[in-house]
Amino acid sequence: MLSGRRLDLLDPSPLDIEIEDIAHGLARVARWNGQTKGDHAFSVAQHCLLVGAVFVHANKAATKAERRATLLHDAAEYVIGDMISPFKAVLGLDYKAFEKRLMAAIHIRFGLPPSDAALEAEIKKADQIAAYLEATQLADFALDEAEKFFGRPKGLNGDGFQQFLSLKPMPAVEAKAAYIKEFEALA
Repeated sequence: MLSGRRLDLLDPSPLDIEIEDIAHGLARVARWNGQTKGDHAFSVAQHCLLVGAVFVHANKAATKAERRATLLHDAAEYVIGDMISPFKAVLGLDYKAFEKRLMAAIHIRFGLPPSDAALEAEIKKADQIAAYLEATQLADFALDEAEKFFGRPKGLNGDGFQQFLSLKPMPAVEAKAAYIKEFEALA
């Protein structure tokens, strides 16, 4: 890693995980395999920030720890990249086991419980809404097509909804800085 840490991918140690490495990697991993509108790729770092904003919009009383878990929900992708769920399924259990080990190490490193099914379900809802917004605003999906794959978003209404209506990919350096800033605010 750029921090100088050496991460053992088969047995990741929480001691070898740094937020700067996560932010750097996620800011350079393109969502939608880079097939989005704009001068820059919409990065996984931006996606995580969007999921966090959607999560807070729907869960106004969320704790900092819950928000930190949401920000880190795709953190393993700083090492393994962003793969679509159907492809992960084809790769099989070994891939999922690897991803789970890495996420467990990340959670330990940042003081989060290894697993919380209720929180993971809420994060997944926010993740699906974010995917719908990205698909329709950045990846040229028709509304009915996005609805078919991601469901019709629920819970995005009222005050603050407008922030989700104009997604714009940003340069990697800006995405990294925004990710670190949000993480530090939640530390």
